[in-house]
Amino acid sequence: MAGLDLSLLLMLSVLAGVREVSLAQFSHQGAMAPGDIIIGGLFPIHEAANYTGSNSFSSPQRPNCSRYYTKGLNQALAMIHAVEMANRSPMLNSLNLTLGYRIFDTCSDVTTALWAVQDLTRPYSDCDSPTNSSQPVQPIMAVIGTSSSEISIAVARELNLLLIPQISYASTAMILSDKSRFPAFMRTVPNDEYQTHAMVQLLKDNKWTWVGIIITDGDYGRSAMESFVKHTESEGICVAFKAILPDSLADQQKLNRHINKTVDTIEKNTKVNVLVSFAKSSQMKLLFQGLRSRNVPNNKVWVASDNWSTAKNILKDVNLSDIGNILGFTFKSGNVTAFHQYLKDLKFEREAKMNNSFLEEFLKLPDIGNAANAVQKLIKNTYLDMVFSVQMAVSAISNAVVELCVKRQCKTPSAIQPWELLKQLRAVTFEKEGVMYNFDTNGDINLGYDVCLWDEHEFEGHDIIAEYYPSNSSFTFTRKNLSDIEDVVSKCSDSCHPGEYKKTAEGQHTCCYACLACAENQYSNNTDADACSKCDTESMWSNANSSECHPKLYEYFEWNSGFAIVLLTLAALGILLLFSMSALFFWQRNSLVVKAAGGPLCHLILFSLLVSFISVIFFVGEPSNEMCRVRQVIFGLSFTLCVSCILVKSLKILLAFQMNLELKELLRKLYKPYVIICICTGLQVTICTLWLTLHRPFKDKVVQPKSILLECKEGSSVMFGLMLGYIALLALICFTFAYKGRKLPQKYNEAKFITFGMLIYLMAWVIFIPVHVTTSGKYVPAVEVVVILISNYGILSCHFLPKCYIIIFKKEYNTKDAFLNNVYEYARKSAENIRGLTGTDPHSKTENSVYVISNPSLVPEEKQVSVPKIDNVP
Repeated sequence: MAGLDLSLLLMLSVLAGVREVSLAQFSHQGAMAPGDIIIGGLFPIHEAANYTGSNSFSSPQRPNCSRYYTKGLNQALAMIHAVEMANRSPMLNSLNLTLGYRIFDTCSDVTTALWAVQDLTRPYSDCDSPTNSSQPVQPIMAVIGTSSSEISIAVARELNLLLIPQISYASTAMILSDKSRFPAFMRTVPNDEYQTHAMVQLLKDNKWTWVGIIITDGDYGRSAMESFVKHTESEGICVAFKAILPDSLADQQKLNRHINKTVDTIEKNTKVNVLVSFAKSSQMKLLFQGLRSRNVPNNKVWVASDNWSTAKNILKDVNLSDIGNILGFTFKSGNVTAFHQYLKDLKFEREAKMNNSFLEEFLKLPDIGNAANAVQKLIKNTYLDMVFSVQMAVSAISNAVVELCVKRQCKTPSAIQPWELLKQLRAVTFEKEGVMYNFDTNGDINLGYDVCLWDEHEFEGHDIIAEYYPSNSSFTFTRKNLSDIEDVVSKCSDSCHPGEYKKTAEGQHTCCYACLACAENQYSNNTDADACSKCDTESMWSNANSSECHPKLYEYFEWNSGFAIVLLTLAALGILLLFSMSALFFWQRNSLVVKAAGGPLCHLILFSLLVSFISVIFFVGEPSNEMCRVRQVIFGLSFTLCVSCILVKSLKILLAFQMNLELKELLRKLYKPYVIICICTGLQVTICTLWLTLHRPFKDKVVQPKSILLECKEGSSVMFGLMLGYIALLALICFTFAYKGRKLPQKYNEAKFITFGMLIYLMAWVIFIPVHVTTSGKYVPAVEVVVILISNYGILSCHFLPKCYIIIFKKEYNTKDAFLNNVYEYARKSAENIRGLTGTDPHSKTENSVYVISNPSLVPEEKQVSVPKIDNVP
């Protein structure tokens, strides 16, 4: 605040000194027209102001303006034409009012503009009267101008003292929207906040993330750069360099030095192919010439601000193909046909002599010379957006004047005051070309922007390719084929592909990075991802450098796996063999072989094996809680039943051949086959019931790196081991009994087959235990299935295949005589062995050592044969 006061005091002191200057030193140049309400105009008729004696301390002198600026003259003429059109409008005619104007040249210089403001606001002058006599000067009610934001800021501070409304047609600096600092300033264009936001949106849409910015030093350039950088940071776009050119064009040596430095910067940053410029058109002309002289690649895209977006005259000495493509942001425009006609009808010599010294100088330019050339040059330098903005400013003032003067007599001097007009302007709504306009709370009219693509073959026109709407921050493209623009790449680093992420080194721009692959179980599915996202490892997975997560498939011992098909085929073959054997044994149920094999027990064993084979099915496929509980119980009970039957057969063999009479008689009383089977099987039922009650098996999910394993947990390893251990105990007892009877009659003796069968079972399950404990994965059930099949086929092979062989191929052994002969032969050989070993008569043997054949399953009770007693006498 103290800085503001100090600058204001300095400005007032300068103006006080100016007022002391002899008015005789001032030779007035400008354009004017009388009227009831006077409007001031400030336009850049020249581009530079040359100061003489700038280092000497003498009375202030007005600078000499140079570099005639046709575009500025065109804007001044647009105001003159708009005033004349307003004076012919029914609104002002009905009130018998006319608008007048006084237009001055700012020479694109702040100090010169302040001189002009002084001329506009001083109450008396001895220069403005035709008679050169002192008389009151009609005060101005409003000022239109200027185009430069820096000049507008300085002018606005001066006009704020009297609250004279100022309406700019091109100043876009954001600071001017601050009504607490610039209450009298208004404009018919949006501020730079919208333009920079639109530019960044354009960069983002085209994925241009590595750009350079060029500005003119001053309030406008620095404000625009600040706003632009703010928006780029929020959108992940990086500014590779910032080139700042001097504001003054008078010091040509300094300007060329900065131009060359900027060319060096552009040439060095080869990856920067998009440049945003808020510089002046004359500076861009010099810059393009420097780039062409260095043969800088022409693959650039230049994003031009409204400051030079329509200044195609800068291509006079260079070709567009030499510098690349230019995208310009221009203000909205309207119909300027009437203005073009006004230029064609303009009487240059008469206007120049009467009230417009600017035209007089314009006609004297070397490349003009006559009115025809002047008209052609002015039409060529007509910028539609600028003309439209000037016309809106005049329309706003004329409508506000009408609304004030309806209630009062405005032909009387000082009938209205500038601050009254300012208040009315802030609330006015006016119509132009059928559209209603009004100023917002910041004193701005925000219509958005047109985006034009420069065409080398259309020098006077603009190829509008898109429109930008600030209300929703979006572009609407009117031209679809923009391959020349879309193919341009402006990035510090190449894009990271999906499956990679950006890694920025410390101290570097965020746009300069290395692309690193995502780790396992991480992914990135976008280009230029900042980080990899994690997969939900409970249900998803991904490889390194992956662009997506894959669902974890459920893994189990599938029906269609080759191993499962082989095992199921073996189980089916076993079932087929069981049915065949069962049919054969039922057909030969009265034969001695079948009776020797156990008779009805054979069918019970076959049934238990059938259930055991069926249990294999429950080990294959997707497990469920029910399947997990059923499969072990079915196998456990069925195989317990099978081994119990074999135990009965083993005991039966011993009872028939190996025991003395007293012990045999005792065991025969205890020998109840089906009771033994029920007791043995009942114990296993008890074990399984306790297992299912206390620690039942269940389905479990094991999350693996790339899959989810579905398996059965046994619930209790102790109960599972107890079930298998009980079967193993029964099998071991069978093995022991059968081993003792291994030397009994060969043809009908099952002891050896039982021994081998139980040995196969015990070996298979002994091997199963460590394999089952150490194996993991979906093939764990297959291990148990293999052991079950080995056990089942071992019993089939040892117990039933030999009997089937005798029944089918050795029928001579399946007779009573053959059986008795075999028994007698066995008894004879046993007696001879005893005699040979002891050297005594076998008849000396005690009565306890008697061999009796008693097998109810082989021979009916009444036909049983007793072998004569053989006494072994020592």
